[in-house]
Amino acid sequence: PEVAGRAPAHDVDARPVAPPRAKPHVPLDTVVSVPAAELDEHEGLDEASLREHEEVTKVKNVAEVQLGRHRMEAWYFSPLPREMTREGPFDVLYVCEYTFTFYRTRRELLGWQRKLPSDARHPPGNEIYRRHNLSMFEMDGSEERTYCQNLCYIAKLFLDHKTLYFDVDPFLFYVLCEHDSRGFHPVGYYSKEKYSDVGFNLACILTFPSYQRKGYGRFLISFSYELSRKEERVGSPEKPMSDLGQQAYIPYWKATILDYLRRTTATSLSIMDISKDTSIMVDDATFALSQLGLLKFVSGAYYVVAEPALLDLLAKSHPVKEPAVDPAYLHWTPYLTDVKRDKFSVHGKRATTDRNGDR
Repeated sequence: PEVAGRAPAHDVDARPVAPPRAKPHVPLDTVVSVPAAELDEHEGLDEASLREHEEVTKVKNVAEVQLGRHRMEAWYFSPLPREMTREGPFDVLYVCEYTFTFYRTRRELLGWQRKLPSDARHPPGNEIYRRHNLSMFEMDGSEERTYCQNLCYIAKLFLDHKTLYFDVDPFLFYVLCEHDSRGFHPVGYYSKEKYSDVGFNLACILTFPSYQRKGYGRFLISFSYELSRKEERVGSPEKPMSDLGQQAYIPYWKATILDYLRRTTATSLSIMDISKDTSIMVDDATFALSQLGLLKFVSGAYYVVAEPALLDLLAKSHPVKEPAVDPAYLHWTPYLTDVKRDKFSVHGKRATTDRNGDR
């Protein structure tokens, strides 16, 4: 899921609809995905527009990014505002870690930060989680439009397939920060649609390079599912997933489901039960169970075979890692939705077999 969000879907209701084709069979141990290099972010561009796009973006326009005390090499082109690029590419792009405004010189950045009140050294929006030195801020793209657009500009420097820069209104943004006496320092973020017709609970995710390999990516994924549990919904990242997306999500699914199975006191469970209690969508839970070797096909139905000794052994290879999200420190109220019309609400889920069977 390296895409910050999708452009609003075109109105297809008035178009002729072709007869539905049968879906190809997808084995249980397969996640629908495409290699990161093949994700089509250029869908809808004609040949001339595609040539122009490739000509503009084939050369990086920023060499390095200074964010707080960290200087990071930029990986990709970002379509920064034209007034910022009139003088040519940036050797260093100086970014205010509190507002995500960006400047060509360090002097300009320091001049801006001197004007900031001491109580404004944090992202806008609401702080909805704080534990130890980590805080999470939630921002509505329609209310904090400038901050969220700037965040997308900077994120594009580290994400190859990210197409949303201006249309941030339909999205919520969650910025994870480390905090100390100097303020709040962003380490990564994710975004999600305010309401997804297909149950996506995450659109784009990024941990800044200077903070990678510290478990923050998994923390962001875990946080997205914790909000889904608060909403009493099941969720999934945007699909198709890239190879990098799979590398991030599959370990989380495995560890979370194993931890759940080891903690539960139920003697029999359906996959639907696991999905409802973990907020992991049924297809994703089924995939993870299959990958773990816990799913058996018997007499036309799938069963979870999970002996305690086997679960303990698997948990050593797929542990729940720190930093972990502690829901006791989450202070957040979900958007109100009509449960009867929300097909991803756990209250609308029913197991397809009795609790002794698994489907």
